[in-house]
Amino acid sequence: MSETPGPVTFRPFRLDDITRVLGWRNLPEVSASMYSNHRISDVEHARWFGSVLNDPTKRYWIIELDGEAVGVVNLTDISTEHKRAYWAFYLADERVRGRGVGSATERFVMRHVFVDLGLDKLCLEVLATNVGVVKMHQRYGFKIDGTLRQHVIKTGQRIDVKTMSLLRQEWAAGRWATDA
Repeated sequence: MSETPGPVTFRPFRLDDITRVLGWRNLPEVSASMYSNHRISDVEHARWFGSVLNDPTKRYWIIELDGEAVGVVNLTDISTEHKRAYWAFYLADERVRGRGVGSATERFVMRHVFVDLGLDKLCLEVLATNVGVVKMHQRYGFKIDGTLRQHVIKTGQRIDVKTMSLLRQEWAAGRWATDA
């Protein structure tokens, strides 16, 4: 059984997060679930970090547990025209995995997308090998839309990617709309 997490909060990226986030992105256990395979350089990271701070179609937050930074959650490709966004997250501190922080993050994102932003669809992509995360999203009502076959190469192997989504009406019909 998962421990009940302390207060899980989400704060927007700040400039002073740049070094911490670079370290997290280069952790083997985090990069294993990302599309990229290479070690991210300071220059590449600075360019990326600046772009996420200044792009209105992206929102990035630091996930905090009991006031301690433990991961990142983001929305990308936010489209007011099509009323949808993509999202992803990772927990960089392995001590908090399995403690309900991922579930709190899922509920935060759904509420932000469907209530605060008024969008109609929340999308994501996850490596098919990340079975636990696929199942977690399914527990929150996400449906598998399809499979991008052999979409990325990780450790020399071609890996499928699952595309998943949750519609506003599915979210509203679920228990997560009331406890989010």
